[in-house]
Amino acid sequence: MEFFAKMRGAGKSPPRVRRTEILSSFLGSLAGMGLLGYLHATLADPADKVLLIGSFAASAVLLFAAPKSPLAQPRNLLGGHVLSALIGVSIRLALPEPVWLAAALAVATAIAVMHLTGTLHPPGGATAFIAVTGGPKIAALGYLYVLCPALSGAAILLVVALATNALTPGRRYPEYWW
Repeated sequence: MEFFAKMRGAGKSPPRVRRTEILSSFLGSLAGMGLLGYLHATLADPADKVLLIGSFAASAVLLFAAPKSPLAQPRNLLGGHVLSALIGVSIRLALPEPVWLAAALAVATAIAVMHLTGTLHPPGGATAFIAVTGGPKIAALGYLYVLCPALSGAAILLVVALATNALTPGRRYPEYWW
């Protein structure tokens, strides 16, 4: 009963977000994801490569809407995606079947390695997952998946985040580099 009494008292709403923060988050994510999409459509896809993966959308939320989060810092962004991609590709090659087991192992290993290296970035788990479950185009990339899309896509988002956050009054990004 005490638990429920505490929960009723915990009904406070989070603080309101300033309009400039909302606009900055919108414009930054639009620019970052738009640039990734454009580069994918004009450069990567015609070359039968991939630059646009779902985990980058989650990175955009952190970079543009929660730039102070430790999970959004450059070390976490780059390290989380690269290490997770490396793990995902390695597991896909070592254990191609059953996919459900390979995917679970890739995500769990990626989380453990990100913890061990101080690069925890939740979208990295999705990067590892995509490396295992992605279609033929992702599979054909092999270890190139680590460089493109994982590293290059994360780097593009980082550059856009640096510019967007620098242009927003009251924002400082990154909080730390490495």
